[in-house]
Amino acid sequence: MKTKLLLTVLFCSPALVCPPVAAQSASAGAAVPDHYIVALRPGAAPATVAARHGLAPTFVYNAAMNGFAGFVPPGILRKLLTDPQVASVVPDREVVAFGKPVKPPPTPQPEVLPAGVSRVGGPIAVAGVGVAVVDTGLDMNHKDLLVSPECYTAIVRTTGMDDNGHGTHVGGIIAAIDNEIDVVGVAPGATLYAVKVLNRRGSGTDSTVIAGLDWIADNYNLVTPNIRVVNMSLGRPGTLTDQPAYRAAIQTLTESCSITVVVAAGNDCNAEVSEMVPACYPEVIAVASTAACDGASTYPGFSGIPKDTASFFTTDGAEVCVSAPGEEREDVSADASITSIGILSTKLGGGTTRMSGTSMAAPHVAGVSAVIYAAGIQATPDGVRRQITADADGAGRVPQPSPTECYTPDGFLEGVVQVPSN
Repeated sequence: MKTKLLLTVLFCSPALVCPPVAAQSASAGAAVPDHYIVALRPGAAPATVAARHGLAPTFVYNAAMNGFAGFVPPGILRKLLTDPQVASVVPDREVVAFGKPVKPPPTPQPEVLPAGVSRVGGPIAVAGVGVAVVDTGLDMNHKDLLVSPECYTAIVRTTGMDDNGHGTHVGGIIAAIDNEIDVVGVAPGATLYAVKVLNRRGSGTDSTVIAGLDWIADNYNLVTPNIRVVNMSLGRPGTLTDQPAYRAAIQTLTESCSITVVVAAGNDCNAEVSEMVPACYPEVIAVASTAACDGASTYPGFSGIPKDTASFFTTDGAEVCVSAPGEEREDVSADASITSIGILSTKLGGGTTRMSGTSMAAPHVAGVSAVIYAAGIQATPDGVRRQITADADGAGRVPQPSPTECYTPDGFLEGVVQVPSN
């Protein structure tokens, strides 16, 4: 299926068309049959409540929230709903990664400075900052990534090793090492922590994501360096109130652990950020996607799509804190179609590849957040948000609206993230 661009009015030419380069899975947000997330009231013991109802939870949460998740038969569900120690019982829902690969280029030699990193003012070397990548895992053996052996997996594996490639690509944007090979990230020197909550297909559930957040809340100050930033290039359709346990876990990280949580806005241009979980949560920094460079055009009479234009696939809305490069550029061909040229970053198994999506925009902001923590400018999530907002380039002028019939300007031009100016 193709998405038409609204160039008929703007350029007096036939409408351009763009492929669904980073379309979200149709299953995202669907409830997992008979699987629930159970939040308990303060003082209630998850193991005790589960045993009283004859349940064997898949996950027990003790740090980011108090509760458990797993299979709950219909008969038991009715009893849980009336248990005085139970605060809420909510269906577990499917979650997906917000990005997909495009054709990989040859491995660059020597090291390349990616257009996205350059656009946000990087790289800036940092030390002593940990960034948790809540995703498909990380390539623990990639020569261009500094990955801690401390890791977590909510999937049936024994390590946080990536088996999809999405998390590895995200990690490279954040902190690929400045070492003369492959690429360099926004914050080289930051230590990455693999928190694997998505499977080899790039999908998971609310319960697997919350399990990852629970691990972070339990270990953020026990690992060295401490985890100060979390990147979540994932999500699903949803609302602010449809999964209270999920938001409670985020609140624990931001309020109790003083961790900045950066989230991809989503790849559905028909949706608003207010309709995406966890991007709709006010505690997170929600990031929309822009093009890092001017695009090429062979279409008659059309000079091309300029840099800092909102990506044709991006979810947007007033809740977006800042935009960042989620693609290198958008090229327009002679047959009136658009091609997204993805962000260059690290590839599972070594080398590099390109991907497009708000999944690629968020880690630029996570990298900038790591720079802010390392500099000691603003050492709290609220402080990081204020710094990012204050330093955003072109605030009030960009992102420029995408010339698509799908994209709807929200009237709030938040600018493109930049590394701190001081």
